[in-house]
Amino acid sequence: MTDKNVARAAKLDTATLSDAMDKLRISGQCLGIKPRDQNFRLAGRAYTILYGPLDAEKPGTVGDFIDKLGPGDVVAIDNGGREDATVWGDILTFLANKKGLAGTVIDGACRDVHLCLSLGYPIYSRSYSMRTGKDRVQVDAEQVSINIGDARVNPGDILRGDADGVVCIPKSREEEVLATAEQIDAAEMKIRAMLEEGKTITEARALMKYHSLQTPNK
Repeated sequence: MTDKNVARAAKLDTATLSDAMDKLRISGQCLGIKPRDQNFRLAGRAYTILYGPLDAEKPGTVGDFIDKLGPGDVVAIDNGGREDATVWGDILTFLANKKGLAGTVIDGACRDVHLCLSLGYPIYSRSYSMRTGKDRVQVDAEQVSINIGDARVNPGDILRGDADGVVCIPKSREEEVLATAEQIDAAEMKIRAMLEEGKTITEARALMKYHSLQTPNK
């Protein structure tokens, strides 16, 4: 069954969604999280993973959570922004792509970037390196509230990624975020049409009340 709101989000770029959330006073921009390829796009609901430092007395798992996910899910991993221990590599990329996941978003580092590039599997992360997270980090919790690039991400929130990065649309407010973003997108399309017809940018923006599009609601 198609998730209508995920489909709506997929038609909007992250800049427009960011403007809509600014207008609604929602902090949903996952700052510092970038695509490993500028052509990557993703849209889906978050399955959240919280990592922590290795517990030497009672170590936990690393990537077993992948078995629970299905088509359209987005893996959202909070590794506290750590860049010294990767939490995603080629085996997870291979399986995620095989299972039809929508993509992976990591506040931290990934590795084996070549495979996500060759498969076209969308990975967004803070960085990448070759250094494994094995025996350095572990999964502390699944399907809990996490932080990705200073944005709060809860299970089931919509994550939308494109060339500019990732935004998180809170499930509790997704209807108003999407409606506001669609209004902004329509207004900007009309401005482009006016420019094509020969109007100046000053005229077009004034007619569409451009500067009020992102102004926060009172």
